[in-house]
Amino acid sequence: MAKMSAGLLLYRRGGEGYEVLIGHPGGPFWARKDEAAWSIPKGEYTDEEDPWVAAQREFVEELGLPVPDGPRVALPPVKQSGGKIVTAFAVEANLDVTDAVSNTFEMEWPKGSGVVKEFPELDRVAWFPVEQAQVKLLKGQRPLLGHLVAHLEGA
Repeated sequence: MAKMSAGLLLYRRGGEGYEVLIGHPGGPFWARKDEAAWSIPKGEYTDEEDPWVAAQREFVEELGLPVPDGPRVALPPVKQSGGKIVTAFAVEANLDVTDAVSNTFEMEWPKGSGVVKEFPELDRVAWFPVEQAQVKLLKGQRPLLGHLVAHLEGA
């Protein structure tokens, strides 16, 4: 059974079209990666959990901010290269992320050193125009942007 993940894709109208909010993963593996490294705020959930509830929980954990009010749009799920199925919900909001603070995880670093260090799940979040987000997002999540644009354009 494939792992399932749920998240929120916030969007807002920018000066030159739509912008989306995405996050850069923390930890040493991602430290020097930018292109095809960012993700929507998301996390795993089980069959027994409602994906919308999971998406809200993960958003709060990864940004430390409340989920913005507003109607949600369930986007078609996408499958990442590792097999994980990502269910995303689009919500329009002009969220100020200045005070965003992510939850953390621990891992041995450097590997084999016996030293356990703590890292944020997301080391930064930012708003990007959809075109720029197409480059920054993990390849498996890029179709979400197409689904969002199609929805916004009434397709």
